[in-house]
Amino acid sequence: MISIPVLLRLILRSARWELRPNNKLSPSCPPQASTRLHSRNTSNSILEYSKAHLQKLRNQERFFKRKIRAVYKRYSEVPDGILVQGRRHVYFEEGNSIYRMGLEQGDQNVEEVLCADEEGHREWILQRVRISPGERLLAATLRTPWSEEARCLLVRIWGPPDPPQPLLTLNRVFSFEWATDDVLFFCSQEDLRCRRVFLLDLSAVEPKSTLVYEEQDPEFFVEVSSTRDRKLLTVNCSSKSSSEVWLIDCATPLARPTLVQPRLPGMVYHVEHRNQQLFILANTAAGREYQLLRAPLVSPSMENWQPVFTPAPGTGLRDMELLRDHCVLAVRTPSGPLGLQAVPLADPTSVSALQLPLWACSLKTQPSHYAPTLFHYSPREHQLYLQATAGAPLPDYHTTRLEVPSQDGIMVPVTVFHTHSWDDLKGAPLLLHVYGAYGLDINMGFSPEKRLLLEEGWVLAYCHVRGGGERGLGWHQAGHLEGKQRGVEDLAACIQRLFDLGVSQPALTALTARSAGAVLGGALCNQHPHLLRAVTLQAPFLDVLGTMLDPALPLTIEERGEWGDPLSDPRYMDCIASYCPCHNITPQLYPSMLITAYEGDQRVPLAGVWRYVERLTAAVHAHVRGLSTSESEPPHPSIVLDLQPGGDHFGPEDFDLSLEEASRRLAFLYRELGIDGRR
Repeated sequence: MISIPVLLRLILRSARWELRPNNKLSPSCPPQASTRLHSRNTSNSILEYSKAHLQKLRNQERFFKRKIRAVYKRYSEVPDGILVQGRRHVYFEEGNSIYRMGLEQGDQNVEEVLCADEEGHREWILQRVRISPGERLLAATLRTPWSEEARCLLVRIWGPPDPPQPLLTLNRVFSFEWATDDVLFFCSQEDLRCRRVFLLDLSAVEPKSTLVYEEQDPEFFVEVSSTRDRKLLTVNCSSKSSSEVWLIDCATPLARPTLVQPRLPGMVYHVEHRNQQLFILANTAAGREYQLLRAPLVSPSMENWQPVFTPAPGTGLRDMELLRDHCVLAVRTPSGPLGLQAVPLADPTSVSALQLPLWACSLKTQPSHYAPTLFHYSPREHQLYLQATAGAPLPDYHTTRLEVPSQDGIMVPVTVFHTHSWDDLKGAPLLLHVYGAYGLDINMGFSPEKRLLLEEGWVLAYCHVRGGGERGLGWHQAGHLEGKQRGVEDLAACIQRLFDLGVSQPALTALTARSAGAVLGGALCNQHPHLLRAVTLQAPFLDVLGTMLDPALPLTIEERGEWGDPLSDPRYMDCIASYCPCHNITPQLYPSMLITAYEGDQRVPLAGVWRYVERLTAAVHAHVRGLSTSESEPPHPSIVLDLQPGGDHFGPEDFDLSLEEASRRLAFLYRELGIDGRR
């Protein structure tokens, strides 16, 4: 399946992350000259306070750990590991091993083909698996919990009577695909950057790697992938605003790659293949949205692209599956819900449409309170089939979709999950979610932690602000670069509208965000702190300006397409300085915050997190000291830094560690909102 857009997957991997007397950064003054990095005394004070505060949460944390674990057990049969189907076997992950089982009916024999522990990778985590076309070799990448750089293990898997045999190990591999049983293409990763593609020829007496592509533009990220029919490999070169694809014919893998269409500013395209035809998703429709086109494989450049399907105005393409006779497209309609549109390849004019259930948010439907549900769609019969499941019926959960006018009148969608009726939500605690970056939809996937909150009577609200991808490429473009403040305005409008409609109240409202979502969350706390009582941030990107002013950091250059380049354009210096969470902190009543950061995070500079926590703590203390004795003292906000040793940007892979983090967040929220979690 092509993920639309492929660029967004690449962006997700790229996502990361002095004060003058008036508490504003002067754009004309280089911040390095006036920025004071955290002092040892201040750091120790923050850590000691945070440690003491977290210690107070221990009993409640243990309580929530038991409750979340119980929810996990209810859905223990939900598959969440690697599953790959070969020609004769299906391969699956269990523990830190890969097993296979025959596809023939009645074949119940399970064989272990790779045990990472036995190969000296006891603490390593399996990431992805690829099986060679003839099912003779397996390639799998593994990484440690404290680094994103992976190793690729190659194993011979001919099958009985020959047991699987380790062949060799490749270091610093990001993406990889088999062209034949003897030829593997892989992309190397250095300091989070991927710009070189190599060919590994295993047919030679001494296997060797040969460089076949090297990207020269530092703003572009390179990935190797395969078309669904496995006839072609694609070398996808993507920046935040444009892309370029090279083709490798698996029948002649040693030949030079072929360019589909040279990159053009602002044009993004992605390629699939069927019967000597390329099917191309490109943002060449009105409003620079995606449409489906095709071109002959022998002449793939843009002048030969012919439209196959263009969605109706306001409808965005979200995903594509190329079948034998049909192209099945996942689309999001102007009203918000997802739908399927099946385009017959022989007659693209006779499109059949099917709307998915209103609560659906992906083809593998997965809202926060439902475990994953599998559907099967027949393009011939135009029918959607639900996989039968056993068990007790689900409790009465509600999903409400709202359209909220932002400050400039643009309608912003909000998805609300709740258990009580709408009229009974005034006293319910509210947990807001936001992301709003890179053209990515906010993650609304099933989470036992969120399911528990719903069972406890919470309201979960997902604010689909500009900068995300919920309403197509234009939605992202309206909220990136100089439009970042629009995302903050959208978020504030969504929260206020929920209050106006009788959903919760500020004293019972919390917000959660991670990574680049913390930019909007942190900016909201500076501009509208009265809307929230508590905030939890994970691996937060908070010092946008400091990061974008340092091109030596691994991802700064790649990120310019999202935030702008303040070094070369004063407009972006002024713009970023106007909303950057770290550079707009003022003495005022902030919400309480639990900030979880990881020492091994290569994407978000830890110095920026420290800088933010120091400045925020100082501002909170200054505000409290400035209160007159006649004023009633408001609740003193808690600013807690949960600094985890090791780890990376994506948090712990270990089940128990991730459970502890989730339990700690819930304990913090219940304490700060004054809710009795043991009722």
